[in-house]
Amino acid sequence: MSKSTLALIAAGSAVAGASLTALIFSSRPQKVTSVPVPAYPSPPPQPVSAPVSAPLPTPSLTQSPVNPSGVLKYGLTPPIADVNITPSHTSAYNRQTRNPHWVAEHFTPQSLAQHNATRRNSVFHEDVNVPPIFRAKLSDYFRSGYDRGHQVPAADAKWSQEAMDSTFVLSNMCPQVGDGFNRDYWAHFEEFCRTLTKHYPSVRVVTGPLYLPKQYPDGKWRVSYEVVGSPPNVAVPTHFYKVIYGEEAFNSPTGRVALAAFVLPNTEIPNSKSLKDFEVPLEAVERASGLTFADKLPIQRRKRLCTEVNCEILVREFDKTRQQGSALDVGQRNVGQIAQEARKW
Repeated sequence: MSKSTLALIAAGSAVAGASLTALIFSSRPQKVTSVPVPAYPSPPPQPVSAPVSAPLPTPSLTQSPVNPSGVLKYGLTPPIADVNITPSHTSAYNRQTRNPHWVAEHFTPQSLAQHNATRRNSVFHEDVNVPPIFRAKLSDYFRSGYDRGHQVPAADAKWSQEAMDSTFVLSNMCPQVGDGFNRDYWAHFEEFCRTLTKHYPSVRVVTGPLYLPKQYPDGKWRVSYEVVGSPPNVAVPTHFYKVIYGEEAFNSPTGRVALAAFVLPNTEIPNSKSLKDFEVPLEAVERASGLTFADKLPIQRRKRLCTEVNCEILVREFDKTRQQGSALDVGQRNVGQIAQEARKW
């Protein structure tokens, strides 16, 4: 991949956007593509506006013979992002893909030092706050070949059992390749994020899926992704991003913030692969996701995270049996009990 191409992308050209996806996001499982080092980062994106409920104007015939907005009286709504605020995270849910748009979490050295919860007491459960017709279901993942991949990992929420339970809601999940990704490289990446509390007293991470195009032999670019479930219900992302904010002071209106953005393909990645190869300009994630992440953070308060810390993963053997269970996983408390708790989040 050429650095000149990335320069074009940062400049914002349309051609550069297509080139970026070709470079960062190859869909071939056997080849994990790399991305050179980039630019800077912005606040969790705002959900799409709620339905219009105000009275609709009726134009006079002298103004217009038609009233297209009149259909809204029947209940047509714009796209809705279901915002979910839980003890462990805040998220915006995409009803079309049955995956989150984004999931935001916050942890500190103090929160990670507490061990008041265990995964054995948590169960995967559907999000009761999402209308059933738009909900990701446990059955969608059953024998799908994909893990229910936490966007906010359970290990970041050990400070209370309720917080850990809330990470197991399906609106915090996306289908992820298991061996070689969710149970391996992605888990190491999550651990890397936790180690940042050695350098920063406050760390925020926004995580989410991407559905990126690839170039086909005919030279055209197409977006292609699998949908799992019967009937097909949940989209399988082609890639995942993380935007990291390392705050030098907690809740400071003037403190500087170290930023980094990463995009990883949803495929097996060798543990020998450098994490720096997946660092991208924040603008690349914004272009691909349609979100903005730091437009309210002044330039003078921004730093580049990977110039302050070594952006490499620490390869450790994880207990893979903890990473993924069957669709019928049951802990010491049942799904109904946790669903009841979810209604008050």
